[in-house]
Amino acid sequence: MSSFGERLKKLRTERGILQRELADHLKVSRVTITQYETGNRSPDDEIKKKIAEYFNVSLDYLMGASDIRNPYQSNIIKKNSKEKDLVPEEFTNADEARAYVNKHQIFGSGGFDADKLDDDEILEFANALLEQMKMVSYKYKK
Repeated sequence: MSSFGERLKKLRTERGILQRELADHLKVSRVTITQYETGNRSPDDEIKKKIAEYFNVSLDYLMGASDIRNPYQSNIIKKNSKEKDLVPEEFTNADEARAYVNKHQIFGSGGFDADKLDDDEILEFANALLEQMKMVSYKYKK
């Protein structure tokens, strides 16, 4: 599992946020963010909570205790999926992305196997797919 610093940097870079931007939001210096990311400094609990809220992840994920970014969001998606086939705004969990791709047979006869993609690849693929679905639905919306 990843460390807090690795998780923080991954979340920040995935969103395209500069250290300065995150520092401004948290009301700390950019150097402090660098120290968090390198493991040379650890934030207090209040800063950890703010970071988790900012990136919409659980503290367990942020601290490296879990690979599920937001278990509460995952449960909502699973609950709602029983009622109807809910398409999330974004996939943040590789297992959910892989299950969605497999359930809908998106790879079909193309010779691809979603189970052979690593976590980053399946997340990238599933989120690109969501973007394409949005564009197509916008184009053909009547």
